[in-house]
Amino acid sequence: MAQETDKQPGILRSLDWWTIGIYLALLVFGWISVCGASYTYGETDIFSLSTRSGMQVVWIGTSLMLGFIILMLDDRFYDTFAYVIYGLFMVLLFLTIFNPHEIKGSRSWLVLGPLRLQPAEFAKFATALALAKLMSTYGFTMHQLKHFMAACALVFLPVLLIIGQRETGSALVYLSFFLMFYREGMPGSILFTGVAMVVYFVVGIKYEQVFLWDTPTSVGKFVVLLLVQIFSAGMIYVYCHDRDKALRIIGISLGVTLLSLLFSEFVIRFDIVWIQLCICAALIGYLTFQGLSTRLINYMLTALFAVGSIIFFYSADYVLNDVMEPHQRVRINVLLGLDEDLAGAGYNVHQSEIAIGSGGLQGKGFLNGTQTKLKFVPEQDTDFIFCTVGEEEGFLGSAGVLLLFLALILRLIHLAERQPFKFGRVYGYCVLSVFLFHVFINVGMVLGLTPVIGIPLPFFSYGGSSLWGFTILLFIFLRIDAGRNLVRT
Repeated sequence: MAQETDKQPGILRSLDWWTIGIYLALLVFGWISVCGASYTYGETDIFSLSTRSGMQVVWIGTSLMLGFIILMLDDRFYDTFAYVIYGLFMVLLFLTIFNPHEIKGSRSWLVLGPLRLQPAEFAKFATALALAKLMSTYGFTMHQLKHFMAACALVFLPVLLIIGQRETGSALVYLSFFLMFYREGMPGSILFTGVAMVVYFVVGIKYEQVFLWDTPTSVGKFVVLLLVQIFSAGMIYVYCHDRDKALRIIGISLGVTLLSLLFSEFVIRFDIVWIQLCICAALIGYLTFQGLSTRLINYMLTALFAVGSIIFFYSADYVLNDVMEPHQRVRINVLLGLDEDLAGAGYNVHQSEIAIGSGGLQGKGFLNGTQTKLKFVPEQDTDFIFCTVGEEEGFLGSAGVLLLFLALILRLIHLAERQPFKFGRVYGYCVLSVFLFHVFINVGMVLGLTPVIGIPLPFFSYGGSSLWGFTILLFIFLRIDAGRNLVRT
């Protein structure tokens, strides 16, 4: 253990006070934003426990106490009991599925008298600890399939349990751990495949009913199938190191596509998508043949990528219309510009954009926002809290908040890279990934750039569960980092 005479001074000296300072600044700005979002004309005491701003002070105070307790525990506690903590929270998530209390269509909240807790917020640090424990074991490598699948299982178990609670937004946050996987050696092709799937979905759905020139060819299908061919050629160039074959595939693909397009436009009109499918089939056959003849698995994996891309694309329409809930489908259609619905699914985003735009450069000032005071923006003190920042603090205040989050992200990268052991580095990048995902998606949905999936802005959104969850997540890492230089006996 650490030497008793030097333990406490050593921890205090080793704490990263820059990160703690950023954390405190975010808490202060977050409380000011909650005040602005929840204040109604005529209130005289913003610290009253009957108000949201007063209760947020309670959540902040208890969060600071939680942070202090976490810092007082031995840093090896988190390594030793990582699996136990993970198991307990998985059981809690499972039991929450059968929770009789339904709030806004979700069963993710446990109601304990006046207190409401969301286990999914706390399961993030439990999952991060379990991943750090698994990936720091001797011999673990992301390049071995069994190790990679074990890590994926730790991530997808809470995802499935949270989806069972009908809380899709919180479940999607856990996919941010794949950013950490990439840092720890996951092949970039997996991350690229995920990005490609998003591109296929967006382009295919958005432009499915748009036709190419005067032909009966869907622009969405045409572009996606062409992208499959280009992406496959790029993977051959990058992973198979075969420049000639990559250029040959692109040349043949573009040449046949151009000839088909000209023939359909000036001779006989037909759906060029059929030609594109034939090209893709020939490409898959060619890659499979190359893989068998050269015994290079990368050719086979590229062929698998092309097959998976086509299957995913043609199943996207089914997922959108038959798998997703109606409100989720409407939100995606609004985001893609297929539906406007300013009085329905697009109302929140439209009103938040108005609020942010009305703030101008310097904002309207503390408690002077008209859009928020008149309650035009639903969930304006939780999921849409950033619109209050934009209206009352303006562009300068919004930029300042984003710079604070950027400073936190950069600081977390620095702390993660200086860890002497893999457990601390993996956990640090888990923390970084979660914060990055929350900030990017939350701010993006307020600005109408990402789907509205209902996740909080760290340290800003009102509520105890999210604030406690983020505090625990961050301070465990700070405690691990503080113990990096302690002398063990």
